Amino acid sequence: MTYSTIVNKSRVQLSYWLQRAGHWGAQRPALAMAVLLGTGTALGAGLTFADNAVLRSQAEQQEALIAATRRDAQREINALAARMGELQAEANRLNALGERLTRIGQLQDGEFDFDKPVGVGGVGPVRDMTKTELDEGMATLDAQFKASGEQLSVLESLLFNRQLDMNAVPGREPIANSYITSGFGGRADPFSGGHANHKGIDFKANVGDPVLAVADGVVSYSGVRSGYGNVIEVDHGNGYVTRYAHNSRLTRKVGELVRAGQEIAKAGSTGRSTGAHVHFEVWENNRVVNPRKFLSQQSPLKMEIKG
Repeated sequence: MTYSTIVNKSRVQLSYWLQRAGHWGAQRPALAMAVLLGTGTALGAGLTFADNAVLRSQAEQQEALIAATRRDAQREINALAARMGELQAEANRLNALGERLTRIGQLQDGEFDFDKPVGVGGVGPVRDMTKTELDEGMATLDAQFKASGEQLSVLESLLFNRQLDMNAVPGREPIANSYITSGFGGRADPFSGGHANHKGIDFKANVGDPVLAVADGVVSYSGVRSGYGNVIEVDHGNGYVTRYAHNSRLTRKVGELVRAGQEIAKAGSTGRSTGAHVHFEVWENNRVVNPRKFLSQQSPLKMEIKG
């Protein structure tokens, strides 16, 4: 059977069934209309279902895209939050370091207030900042924090070393809340009335008052010396030695480490003395010097200011 024969036969059959359908529809017009409407409704329902499926697919794709965008944005926020935390920690460290330097340098209260915000200003226009600009700004701030931290750490080390040096200088008084009763140098001898050279300065004291080390050091002598009575001496290094005489009792032994302000003896009137007091001497490179030039030199910055 050829192709033309098959096509012609199909046309004949289609024409036959169309004629039958038309004849059937003419005899039963109501039923034919119902079938036609049902077929149209079915086709419409099928098209509506297909459209809904397409719209649903598009909505699901958009929701997936929005969810992915939110996840990416949240990751960026988390990264910025972590970076901000690091910068805040660095800022806190710098503030604490600055406060320590203020204490070491004995700066005036309020001269540096690390809790007070710094005043800033500017004029418009203002635009939105891009993420690239924000990242660059935070990187620059991080670099500035690191540089400032390194500089302040070096300064802290220098001031700390200077403070250690100053703690070894006899810059305090050997007894609290007292006054000088006899100065350094020439004076009338209290026993013979003649001229005498006083090698130290005397501080008013009561028997038993605590005698204090005027600087950090090591006890180099603790015992009795002629004319001085009970004596204790402290070697502070850098050529400085201090002597505390006429004590009623010595409370430190040779070799003990003492800090500035710690008790080393009890005041008294032993040796060549007319009454209870503290005789205080300063020796610099084996030469006795006037203690007054060292008093109240407790801050390296104050020392620099005094020149």
